[in-house]
Amino acid sequence: MPDEGYETMRRLVEATNRIDGSYYFFARSLGVKENALALLYALDDGRAHLQARISEEWLIPKTTVNTIVKEMARAGYVRLEAGEDAREKALRLTEQGQAYARDVLRTVYEAERQALRETLQAYPPEFVQALDYFSQRLHAAYLRRFPSAHEKAGQGPRGEEDA
Repeated sequence: MPDEGYETMRRLVEATNRIDGSYYFFARSLGVKENALALLYALDDGRAHLQARISEEWLIPKTTVNTIVKEMARAGYVRLEAGEDAREKALRLTEQGQAYARDVLRTVYEAERQALRETLQAYPPEFVQALDYFSQRLHAAYLRRFPSAHEKAGQGPRGEEDA
């Protein structure tokens, strides 16, 4: 017999799967790979980002990030800059990449704004903080049970406090 939190957890997992699936369908409809969409999203803030941090924060394998970066660099969308660590390069969108990201992400951002506006009419904004906290706790619980999983998958630990 499932415990009292079972149904709540199932609803949360179903909701996060619908969110993930929405981004998958956005990417497919826009003609880009799902992880390429995530990389554009990560770089669209105008700042330089290290590949390793993108891999870690967006949970994309380092080899996948590297492949997408090479493709986008060849297309003229991304440039690599010297990072603080000589072994790692920082990524930044070129002007052409910024225009491409705006074009690709426009529909995504419009849908996100609409969904957020509708959600905030029904729920307080703290739901975002609660979801973020839950994601950190779930990740920490996973790492406690499978401490070497990130290294095997090419991911680095996130460094969140373990509770």
